[in-house]
Amino acid sequence: MDNMNFSSPERRQVHDVSEVNGFLSKMYGYMGLAVLVSAITAFLTMTVFRAAVMQMPTALMWIILIVPFGLSMGISFRATRNPVAGFVMLMILAVIYGFEFALLAGFYTGAQISTAFLSSAAVFGAMAIFGTFTKRDLNNLGSYMGAALIGLLVAMIVNIFLRNSVASFVFSIIGVIIFTGLTAYDAQKMKSIYNNYGSQVPTNGLAVLGSLQLYLDFINIFLFLLQIFGMGNDRN
Repeated sequence: MDNMNFSSPERRQVHDVSEVNGFLSKMYGYMGLAVLVSAITAFLTMTVFRAAVMQMPTALMWIILIVPFGLSMGISFRATRNPVAGFVMLMILAVIYGFEFALLAGFYTGAQISTAFLSSAAVFGAMAIFGTFTKRDLNNLGSYMGAALIGLLVAMIVNIFLRNSVASFVFSIIGVIIFTGLTAYDAQKMKSIYNNYGSQVPTNGLAVLGSLQLYLDFINIFLFLLQIFGMGNDRN
């Protein structure tokens, strides 16, 4: 969103409830579709294409792990300029993350994955509803969570070399808290942007951009919860 220019003095606010609800439905619809695509891709990777994946070159694996960063940037820049291209990139991103989830699935049980997914859906849904309908300004929350995320990333990089399992467990808990807060913030932010600037940019493009942010919030909550449940069982 930081790549979009919403500073035009000619902005026209969107107050029609049906228009706002239509935008929110489209945004969460795209986000839900991305999650579904990831789930289907993960399932197919673990079943139909399992043998082919096992034979993939390591270099190709690394490329697949890096590509999502470029796609996320591409969606951020292109979504409001070319909604179709943004949507296509979002679906490609969902496929790649689904492939990566399949690689991780081998380290966890089916029960752990199911519990993490259902817990993530519950947490995400509650915070998305809160962020969408609360009258409280969540801008400060977004700033705090963003700063905390930077600190967490630095700490996690350091722990790659230290390999401290207790620290990893704590970092996972902090990660859930951060992305839980960011979910509420992003939900409110996207509604506010549509209310204030919805007439300036294509609704589909703005919905794609919002769905990207919420999709990333959801999968990060899921991944951190998966680590928590996995490490929690290892301790028992």
